[in-house]
Amino acid sequence: MSKPESHAVERSVTVRAPADAVHQLVVDVERWPQLIRSVAHVERTARGAASDEVRVWAVRGHDRAVSWTSYRTLDHEARTVAFRNDPPAGPTASSGGEWRVREVDGDTSELTIRHTFVLADGVPASAAAEVAAGIEEHAAVQLGELAYAAEHREELAELTLSFEDPLFIGGSAEDSYALLYRAREWPDRFPHVTRIDMTEDEHGIQFFDMDTRTSDGRAHTTRSVRICMPHHKIVYKQISLAPLLTAHTGHWLFTETPEGVIASARHTATINPDALDLLFPGATVQDARAYLRKVLSANSVSNLRFAKEYAEERAERRARERAERQARERAEHRARETARA
Repeated sequence: MSKPESHAVERSVTVRAPADAVHQLVVDVERWPQLIRSVAHVERTARGAASDEVRVWAVRGHDRAVSWTSYRTLDHEARTVAFRNDPPAGPTASSGGEWRVREVDGDTSELTIRHTFVLADGVPASAAAEVAAGIEEHAAVQLGELAYAAEHREELAELTLSFEDPLFIGGSAEDSYALLYRAREWPDRFPHVTRIDMTEDEHGIQFFDMDTRTSDGRAHTTRSVRICMPHHKIVYKQISLAPLLTAHTGHWLFTETPEGVIASARHTATINPDALDLLFPGATVQDARAYLRKVLSANSVSNLRFAKEYAEERAERRARERAERQARERAEHRARETARA
């Protein structure tokens, strides 16, 4: 039996940044949702000295998300990251490849991505050209985005703010999660949300268009994808943004404690420097950072407080019902004891 044919696609880009900085950007894959438009979320599920495993969720088109695990081998000295993806994408039986960074001079490097794949059984050989073309198109976009991030790393650090607001909830993680998961109900529950049009064709993967109004009266329409992980975390990425932003990701996180739950709302937002005048003429990046910290925090903390009210009311109701049930059981036990006496 002949060995299946392996196909390869390779593409490179010149980056005006030091090789070590570019390599680190490839290694730090958890930053990619903020830097690469198609990547919605990344979680590192295992880590070793020279290898790791990362779960990746990516957006395809307007309303579809795909997910895979990437098994990576890291060679920091050679500045390479080899990877194998499971499950393989599209009509392939296996897919993987390698990132390479080559130093050109002290301030310039070359970033290369090489993809390899084997077609699945029964797929005609002619499909290889179409698969390769899709990989090459995607690689070109991804290389461009990573090159931009490396070349503008200092500017992006100034333009990006990240913060987390925690709130204690005297209830269960399940109830706290439930209210924030049921986004269709938000216009009826959250004053700043005026409209939501949501789809959830795959359980736990939500796409929605949302109209909101900030505390200063500004109206915005955004489109988001959410990855829901009951009853622990809801991750989101805005894929159509307010004009002031070039990227916005975050999560709702629910951490159980002996007394209840710590629920937290996290935002990571990158400012669009060309839109600062939308705030007011002459606004600076620092003005935008302060504004975003205020309005994003206000909306998400408001949502957390509604979740707190909902979860604590349900917890109190269950506690009362439990106490009443136990009281009845004790009374019935005493009645039986009296009857036997």
